[in-house]
Amino acid sequence: MGRIMAIDYGRVRTGLAVTDPSRIIATALTTVETPTLLPYIKSYCAREEVDLFVVGDARQMDGTPSESMQYIEPFVAELTKTFPDKKIARIDERFTSKIALQTMIDSGLKKKDRRNKGMIDQIAATIMLQDYMRSEK
Repeated sequence: MGRIMAIDYGRVRTGLAVTDPSRIIATALTTVETPTLLPYIKSYCAREEVDLFVVGDARQMDGTPSESMQYIEPFVAELTKTFPDKKIARIDERFTSKIALQTMIDSGLKKKDRRNKGMIDQIAATIMLQDYMRSEK
């Protein structure tokens, strides 16, 4: 069984999280500059078995697509073309960045450390992955 990779896609940088091979634990992986995202994922998939990508579905409070979807949809199309043998699941990503920031506060990180947007993106991807794993049980 391969890993699941969650992708919190952003225009500037993208947070990534993965499961362990047994799909029990979700862990933050890294933050990648978005222009280098696909090469990074290709390299990672060459080293580790990944069966499924979970990509955030950016929505407004009323459920309509947010402005970010104009960037996410072309990425998902390219991901599908690049990895035709892998499944892609979509998950609601509303509030994941706010939950990530609150998680950093609750863990006692100093204000200076909480300004690290890359860390917020990684934690948001991890939250998305955990949500997906819970929904599949």
